[in-house]
Amino acid sequence: MSAPLIEFQQATVTHGDRIALDNLTLSIGVGEHVAILGPNGSGKSTLIKTITRECYPRLRPGPPPVRILGEESWNIFDLLPLLGIVSHDLLAKCHWRITGLEMILSGFFSSIGVWPHQQVTPQMEAGARRIMARLEITHLAGHSIHEMSSGEARRFLIGRALVDHPKAILLDEPSTSLDLAASAELREATRLLARSGTGIILVTHHLADIIPEIDRVILLKKGRVFADGPKEKILTAENLSQLFGVKVELARREGYYHAW
Repeated sequence: MSAPLIEFQQATVTHGDRIALDNLTLSIGVGEHVAILGPNGSGKSTLIKTITRECYPRLRPGPPPVRILGEESWNIFDLLPLLGIVSHDLLAKCHWRITGLEMILSGFFSSIGVWPHQQVTPQMEAGARRIMARLEITHLAGHSIHEMSSGEARRFLIGRALVDHPKAILLDEPSTSLDLAASAELREATRLLARSGTGIILVTHHLADIIPEIDRVILLKKGRVFADGPKEKILTAENLSQLFGVKVELARREGYYHAW
């Protein structure tokens, strides 16, 4: 059997004296469509940073606390192409001159934008244009990222993440700062990826971000797995009320869940 994409075994991560991930154990397989849902402060950001090697768990005796594709140690430049990262933080690093095409091409170099020392080959440009066609954003190739709507810019971030054919796309709070229309555009782009077979790991505190193609939900609370399983069994009013600490009522419509 192939190794899990991501595997945490009793992983504890601290920030100073504060425990962010508390003896966390979970496993996500290659090709899975998973949502990790939790309130602010539940450890979601630390979980992502531990996956991307920005944070490291405490050392302890026994098996390694974190493995990715079965390996404990990774060169970060080998790892990142396998996990396409889409986050608001990346978009915030873009300067105003970066065009949509340059944003996607920069994924080949793990940079933000294309720099003079980086050589773009015809094969790279052809691949970038195929991705733009797939995401229906070819008409925006020459536009500055900062001339686009937030939803359009997020599609180019997804395109940047796709250039190396990653094992999964990791979406970190993808709807942050998006209005209703842009959020709907982003969900449709994510659904397109999921239906094409790309693994999806969605990390969010917004229930509406969870697209119908996601079939497994992990609830994270105070750095631990609060619940984990099939979406229909995990997304209940009782579970969400306990997770967020307020009374929650729940409805489902056209494959999406809504809470109030």
